[in-house]
Amino acid sequence: MIFDVSVLENQEKYRLLNGGVTPRPIAWISTRSPEGIDNLAPYSFFTVASCNPPVLLYTEVTQRSGIEKDTLQNLMATGECVVNIVNSTLLEKMNLTSASLHKDESEFDFANVERCASEQVMPRSVKDSPIRYECSLREVIPISDLPTGGTVILLDVKCIYVRDDLYEDGNIKQKSIDSVGKMGGNHFSLTAKNIELKRP
Repeated sequence: MIFDVSVLENQEKYRLLNGGVTPRPIAWISTRSPEGIDNLAPYSFFTVASCNPPVLLYTEVTQRSGIEKDTLQNLMATGECVVNIVNSTLLEKMNLTSASLHKDESEFDFANVERCASEQVMPRSVKDSPIRYECSLREVIPISDLPTGGTVILLDVKCIYVRDDLYEDGNIKQKSIDSVGKMGGNHFSLTAKNIELKRP
């Protein structure tokens, strides 16, 4: 089938992009509000933008209400966050943190996620996350404020935590990281099984 995007409804375009660009890594982003509330939310439009300097990129999809999510509001106010990588052990708790809570409620508490102090930023980290990137806000790039539009957020990486058993000979052990990917709809992919192909 061929789809002409100029005649598609917003949700049709969303489902075709969300369901085809898969699997996507998940940025489980923790922030702290100016009032001291610890926020935690997952974003699957996420990747590396640059390695030198180290910059991460995630996209916040515009809500139908047009109101920015707590993550972006907190980032704009404080300039700091932590990108926590999700493994299969954390999958269900991560999913719980996608619930719509009042801004005065903490997703850490709601989903019973254990937090710990970060090294260089104020927002708390997910203690059991195997890899964490402590970041400062670099740039916010609005693409569209229409429903299902997007805002691109660039994050400067200041500090990286890798669980000791995952780091060997200067590399993160890919067969042990157990990271989770987002598929379309309510589906996720697991990476416990992978194959290695050497580049030609």
